[in-house]
Amino acid sequence: MQVVTLKAVKDELKHLSQPEILELCVRLAKFKKENKELLGYLLFDAHNEEVYITQVKESMSLQFSKINTKTNYLIKKGVRKILADTKKHIRYSNHKETEVVLLIHFCEQVKNMHPPMKFNKRVQNMYNTQIGLLQKRIALLHEDLQFDYHSTFEELQQFVKK
Repeated sequence: MQVVTLKAVKDELKHLSQPEILELCVRLAKFKKENKELLGYLLFDAHNEEVYITQVKESMSLQFSKINTKTNYLIKKGVRKILADTKKHIRYSNHKETEVVLLIHFCEQVKNMHPPMKFNKRVQNMYNTQIGLLQKRIALLHEDLQFDYHSTFEELQQFVKK
């Protein structure tokens, strides 16, 4: 079976009535969890980005508090899962500032993790990768926003050098 292009889907949606589109959306939401999450974001959270960011930050903090710290493997696995979840929320939002705020929060949580990440080389590498990505994303923001996030970024970057 061949996958249809996005343009073909858009063209076909133009020809459908509102009830037919509604039925397709509901069916799509039933099919996969990510579709339902994205639809939920678009319907309920997209109009208030600050509340969405706060909810995602709280969820991240809760996940960090529940990481199993018995072995380095479990710590790495937990941090990787949180990062994947964070990236998913960033994709839903599609705002550059939201990406920066959530990546900063992720890095702060890793920095304050117990046991410290200096004992886990793989977690340290994940942190360094996110710091590099954060630097690129901050450069894409408006100058005023760059200035606002620069001091926080410098603190996170200094932690890497220690």
